[in-house]
Amino acid sequence: MLIAGLTVAAAGCVDSRSQAHAVYVLVDTSGTYANEAGKAQLIINYLLGTLQPGDSLAVARVKSRSFSEKDIVAKATFDARPTQANAQKRAFRDQVSAFLKTVQGSAYTDITGGLIQGADFLNETGAGKKTILIFSDMQEDLDKVTVRNFPINLKNIRVVAVNVTKLNTDNIDPRRYLGRLEAWQKRVQAAGASEWKVINDLERLDAIFAKS
Repeated sequence: MLIAGLTVAAAGCVDSRSQAHAVYVLVDTSGTYANEAGKAQLIINYLLGTLQPGDSLAVARVKSRSFSEKDIVAKATFDARPTQANAQKRAFRDQVSAFLKTVQGSAYTDITGGLIQGADFLNETGAGKKTILIFSDMQEDLDKVTVRNFPINLKNIRVVAVNVTKLNTDNIDPRRYLGRLEAWQKRVQAAGASEWKVINDLERLDAIFAKS
């Protein structure tokens, strides 16, 4: 009976995780895009109000090299107890708010490293639904020693680019902007992502979870 009970309990745990949603938010803190970082608070607040008990959330920065757990600003899996979950969310919001107030632009932009780190985090949660949100202009800029030109694995992860601002060169030639997004779409899809989406209107954040 004990073994049977443990088996049922384990099955219940696996099933609950399969219903959970894990979200990893990458905030670009490089170059001039660092000036946009404050808007990321809108996304964080939306997620804190949307995610349910058992769901996981992490916020990390994109800088010159982003493949490191040290770049995770805040992370949490929300408790089933409402009081505890609310305390977690308040602490999470405060951590992110403090971070966003101190953002300083880095010299380079390692989006790929952030994606790899994000995928690792999401897969470790065991959540059935996994999403990476990238708050960036999607212009990757690496130094001469950082290697990122290899296939990455984003299997069964949705990737959503948010607030993809246009560079000065994009205004001169819009094909650069469109080409940048198309290149990322191809790379993300080749990595096995379940979906690629671009949302530039922050008032339409509900579209992020339209298919959840």
